Amino acid sequence: MTTVVSAKDLSLTFQTNDGPVNALSNVTLDIAKGEFVSFIGPSGCGKTTFLRAIAELEHPTSGALSINGMTPRQAREKRAYGYVFQAAALYPWRTIEQNIALPLEIMGYSKAEQQARIARTLELVNLGGFGNKHPWQLSGGMQQRASIARALAFDADLLLMDEPFGALDEIVRDHLNSELLKLWAATEKTICFVTHSIPEAVYLSTKIVVMSPRPGRVTDIIDSTLPRERPLDIRETPEFLAIAARVRDGLRAGHSYEE
Repeated sequence: MTTVVSAKDLSLTFQTNDGPVNALSNVTLDIAKGEFVSFIGPSGCGKTTFLRAIAELEHPTSGALSINGMTPRQAREKRAYGYVFQAAALYPWRTIEQNIALPLEIMGYSKAEQQARIARTLELVNLGGFGNKHPWQLSGGMQQRASIARALAFDADLLLMDEPFGALDEIVRDHLNSELLKLWAATEKTICFVTHSIPEAVYLSTKIVVMSPRPGRVTDIIDSTLPRERPLDIRETPEFLAIAARVRDGLRAGHSYEE
């Protein structure tokens, strides 16, 4: 199986006015092509820092990190990933189509290719017919779907998602979780997904990475035994609850590392 993300003994320390802050400590992890990997842990445990290191938005202090066999810089230059942030981060003066077009414009795609990609990704995220709307005319959930469409528009194999549904209410979140699984099945992307929600992590993932409080360490890596087809009511099954209990145990165990 092809390895998309590989980290070995990865550590990252921020230098602040109050002294060094150890955000990640000796993280070793491989993520295979087509996996859906969730990162879960308390605030400040390094989940987002790990995603940002993949995207070369942060620079590790030590250890090795590669994306499709490339350095993070090479991966960024080759547009090897799309990034979905916690907030939709859409430009309010641009329509949804124009927001999705932004990375395509930067990358020099022709107008015809831009329109084809925009139409395809709008359908993928069930926003067909909303391309001419502005972000303020859409609900929060629809804005996040537009943000996902923008990240998918240039067809990178790797999708980095930093708690994209955290600010949404539970009903919308459930719907988008279900839609995201359909999107993942349709595109066969590799997804790295940050969350604070145990049910969300278990429902979405083929692999769950449990992290400790700062300095962020991996306390458990759980390979899901759930089938790829997952109706929402799978969350009430004994198998689902057993995985959720193991995640909780890993989170509790992680607190023994707190400094």
